[in-house]
Amino acid sequence: MKKLFVGLVIVFALFSGIVQAKRNSVRVVFVALDGISVEGFKKAHTPNLDALMAEGILSLNTRNVMPSVTLPNWTSHLTGSGPEQHGVVGNDWVISKHVLPAIETDAKGYYPSVFKVLKDQVREVKTGFYYNWKELVYPYNQEYIDEVNFQENDGYVENYGNALAFLVANKARPTFIFLYSVHTDHTGHQYGWMSPEYIQSIEEADVQIGKFLDKMKSEGLYNSTHFIFASDHGGINKGHGGVTVNEMEVPWGITGPGIVKGQKLKEPNNTVNTAAVVLKLFKGKNPLCWTGEVPSSIFKQ
Repeated sequence: MKKLFVGLVIVFALFSGIVQAKRNSVRVVFVALDGISVEGFKKAHTPNLDALMAEGILSLNTRNVMPSVTLPNWTSHLTGSGPEQHGVVGNDWVISKHVLPAIETDAKGYYPSVFKVLKDQVREVKTGFYYNWKELVYPYNQEYIDEVNFQENDGYVENYGNALAFLVANKARPTFIFLYSVHTDHTGHQYGWMSPEYIQSIEEADVQIGKFLDKMKSEGLYNSTHFIFASDHGGINKGHGGVTVNEMEVPWGITGPGIVKGQKLKEPNNTVNTAAVVLKLFKGKNPLCWTGEVPSSIFKQ
């Protein structure tokens, strides 16, 4: 009996080691561009994003949450939940003053984000948050984010370099980074969605994304990384916030080890699913308060 017990302990230890090794191999980069409508994405010349998405699976009719504005939608991407759960119902949300309380919070009043859940469940995970719209980080407890970098005046190129340096420094650890730019949205507001200037802003971002991916390849990180590309809302004329298809549907895609290659996503998809997908990649478990689900067809059988 003692030998059997010892044998079971050894088997369990080996199994735990295998599971942890798989977690340690996971690296996820979430490339986030604000205000990208499906129509704009289709019209823009984006060879780097096109090549990236050709290696995975892409949806061109992923629904966002209402209202179709920035802060509620990125919060939904990163918390696996809609505004009904996380309570971020507008761009003016701050932790000290808001109308709808979250259905669950940590000790400091924040709804559980993917950053917190990863820190709770994945040993040695490193997290990064790179952004250029100051309000974007407000809904997250930054205690669970290892590196937070803000660029002023819609700048974003420097943060692509910061994110790369963070990935290289932590190449031996499980890593999740959120790499965001708002300049595309601001261009839409200034010149109009589908204006030449708006399309150009998407194309300029694609150039920088291509340089970032090339550097990841040169560092030997590309093939072992999962990439998620998504937006928060589209737009119409010079605004958004309504319920038209152009405002409520966005591109959403994923590539990487174990992901189906070169297909369109057939299942209905919503931006609340993003955090659930990230957590599945790390072999984590969704909190009960999250509502997001994992589209099963994105994974190879």
